Amino acid sequence: MYNFGLCMYNRLQTFARSGENSLFLWGARQTGKSTLISKFFPDALMLDLLKSEVYQSLLLRPNSLREIVRASHSKTVVLDEIQKLPILLNEVHSLIESDKIRFILSGSSPRKIMRNNQNLLGGRALRYELYPLSFAEIPDFNLNRAINYGLLPRHYLSDDPEVLISNYINSYLEDEIYAEARIRNLSVFATFLHKAAFSNGDTVNYSNIATDCGVSSPTVKEYFQILEDTMIGKYIHPFQKRLKRQVISTPKFYFFDVGIVNHLLKRKNVVFGTELMGHAFEHLIYMELNAHSHYTQKNYPITFWKTKTKMEVDFILGDHEIAIEVKSTSQVQNKHLKNLKAFKEEYHVKYAIVVCNEVFPRLVDGGILILPWKEFLSRLWKGEII
Repeated sequence: MYNFGLCMYNRLQTFARSGENSLFLWGARQTGKSTLISKFFPDALMLDLLKSEVYQSLLLRPNSLREIVRASHSKTVVLDEIQKLPILLNEVHSLIESDKIRFILSGSSPRKIMRNNQNLLGGRALRYELYPLSFAEIPDFNLNRAINYGLLPRHYLSDDPEVLISNYINSYLEDEIYAEARIRNLSVFATFLHKAAFSNGDTVNYSNIATDCGVSSPTVKEYFQILEDTMIGKYIHPFQKRLKRQVISTPKFYFFDVGIVNHLLKRKNVVFGTELMGHAFEHLIYMELNAHSHYTQKNYPITFWKTKTKMEVDFILGDHEIAIEVKSTSQVQNKHLKNLKAFKEEYHVKYAIVVCNEVFPRLVDGGILILPWKEFLSRLWKGEII
């Protein structure tokens, strides 16, 4: 259990199966990586590269890491924000081999390491990711708070989350990403961030965004890749196992947290019954699916289905085992079922589900399951959906 302020969260990411292996823990800033690591490795030697004195010392003499580790007599060493000084991975590699040291390497972006062909330890370190909080980690989960302020621990709990989110975007999404990707035109990238938020959860139209930003489509694609590399968002790709209908090939993009998108769009007071809820509700369900796939180690693909005639199913899990439509309505009607029915005509599914705001679960003609959002999330995390 982890104590953030007055609330206790049981984080689902554990390292129980890692044995004595070294590991990378990646995740966006403020997802709780340091807290998680401190809980699991309380006796480790902790070196935080966000601290200027630690960073400067190791920047000037990377090989001093070897001396520091050996002087500590610790067999487990944490290097926090490793992407700030990737050259240390050469020393890490050597210490794993020569001294049998276990390293816990955390960071908010593997981009610089991967793009510069830095040492990724040759498979000697397992990879884990930490996401914002999920339904299964929060007692008395408050949907209204989650939808409006997102699920980063500090934002979800704060009495003044809008100030925290604003500071987060200014200091992290802008400053950190600028430095990480060495972006030259900062004002254009700031404009891009807001335009990308408008397309959150929709198929990405690179040309339109490029026109709005005054740059080329290849530049916009590179900007989206930067967001993915720095763990700020993720593409989901269309389900393309064709039978009858022609489907589109353009991916969707989701930011990692709904609260961040709300702030970028100046979207406030998102509640059921308003026009704003539809996109935010769908985004939240995606966040839960993404976390569930990873934390359970099922690692099922999450795709979507969209035909050239505009028929669309929000999420397809696995190889079309589960089809999910997300509707913020409190009264699901036949018009809300037509896309699921069309998908079921082409593919065999285990479950076809509408996640909504109704009060009771229902099973309707055609074998479609209507599930209130809380019931759906409870069944998901209990392993009853996939």
